[in-house]
Amino acid sequence: MDDLLCALRLGLQDAVRRHPAEVLLFSGGLDTSVLAALALSLPLLHVCLEDGGEDLRYAEAVARHLGRELVVRRVSVEEALDALPEVIRLRRTFDPALPNDLALYFAFVEARRLGFGSAMTGDGADELFAGYSYMFDLDLGTYIPWLAKRVRFSANELGEWFGMNVFQPYLYPAIVDLALSIPPELKVREENGGRVGKWVLRKAFEGHLPPDICWQTKRPIEVGSGFSRLRETVAAMLTDEDWAAPVRFFACDQPYYYRLYRRVVGEVPPPAPGEASCPACGAGMPPEAHHCRVCGNCL
Repeated sequence: MDDLLCALRLGLQDAVRRHPAEVLLFSGGLDTSVLAALALSLPLLHVCLEDGGEDLRYAEAVARHLGRELVVRRVSVEEALDALPEVIRLRRTFDPALPNDLALYFAFVEARRLGFGSAMTGDGADELFAGYSYMFDLDLGTYIPWLAKRVRFSANELGEWFGMNVFQPYLYPAIVDLALSIPPELKVREENGGRVGKWVLRKAFEGHLPPDICWQTKRPIEVGSGFSRLRETVAAMLTDEDWAAPVRFFACDQPYYYRLYRRVVGEVPPPAPGEASCPACGAGMPPEAHHCRVCGNCL
C-alpha cells in the first residue's frame, strides 16, 4: 500500500511539473487542493456566486494552510443571467448542469482579465478514482475504463474559446494508467463511519493537507460555487409556454435554458446516420453514448 500511495504522489507531482499552467482554477475541493499542494508557484483563482458557496471556506482554509494568496471572483446574479445565453451558445446545450458551466465560464473570464494564458484544472479525478456517489455500487472494474475513454470536459471547450491552454494533470497518461490499475476496493471504501470515493487519493495526501480537506464530502461545482442558487431565480421567470415545449425536462430551471437554446442555437439537431435518438429531446446520440450532450438526459 505504501508503494502505491508513494507512486500516486510522485506521479501527480510529475504530471503537475509537466503542465506549465499560469493559474489554478481552484474550488477548494479535494482534487484542486491536491494540485495546489503540488503546484506551489501557481496563483489560486476561486469563483463563486455573490456571497459565496460551500467551497469558499475550504478554499480559504487551504490557502491559509499553504501560505498562498487566494483570488476570489464573486459573480452577481445579474452577471450570471446575462452570461447564460453565451454559455449555452458555446456549449450548444440546455443541460440542467449549466450552472456548473457558468462557474467555469467566469473562471476563464477572470483568468483572462488577469492576463493568464493557461490554466490548470482538477478534471478527471472523480471519473478515475470514483468520486461520484452514483459510482459506489457499480462494477468499477468495468465502468471506469469505459468512462475514461469517453468522458469529455467543458473546460476544454471553454478554454479553447477563450484562447487559453487547459492543463489537466489527472488526465496525464501515466496517471490514467496508474488509476486504471488500482483495484476498485481502494477507490470506494469505508472511512469515518461511511463510504467515501477517491479513498486512495485521499490517503495518498493525508499527511500533506489538513484532515478536513482530505476527507471532505464531494460537492457538485454548482453547489460548491453557489451557482445552484440561480435555479430558483430562473424557475420564477418561466411561463406556461416554456413548460409546453416538446421536450422532456429534468429540472425546474431547464425550460428557461431551452428557451435560450432555441434563441441562440436553434433547433435540436436530429440524429445523423448511425445515431440513436435521445428519448427526451430527439437529438442525435452515438450508439455507445449513455448521456445526451444536448439536453443532459442519461439513458
